[in-house]
Amino acid sequence: MPRSSKKARRMVADGRTYMWTVRHGHHVLENGGCRKTLTLNCHPSGTGGRLRLVFDEAPGRYVSGFTTGSGEVGAVGVGALNLHEPGTVRFLLDAALARGWEPGERREVKVDGWTFLAEAVASGF
Repeated sequence: MPRSSKKARRMVADGRTYMWTVRHGHHVLENGGCRKTLTLNCHPSGTGGRLRLVFDEAPGRYVSGFTTGSGEVGAVGVGALNLHEPGTVRFLLDAALARGWEPGERREVKVDGWTFLAEAVASGF
């Protein structure tokens, strides 16, 4: 039986447990484009911080839809990532931690996911 795409996935990194999901939205942008959001919750029981990496469709940038894989985000001339791949999510988590995200702080942080794309693609994800 395949895994439900709506159920959070579990990842353990550096002694912390995270639950992560990928969501797709249509109505959120003025230009009628799409949004893909990768959310990481530091656990146990949601007591830690929440990180939301937001990828809004824009000229030269796309989020998956009808013609691409369900978790794909990409930019012309840069490359693409599949947000459903655990290795990609781990890379983005490590990059966010390196940039100062504190998972132990009980608050939500929203970040423009596009700021991570070039580094992730260059690293092979």
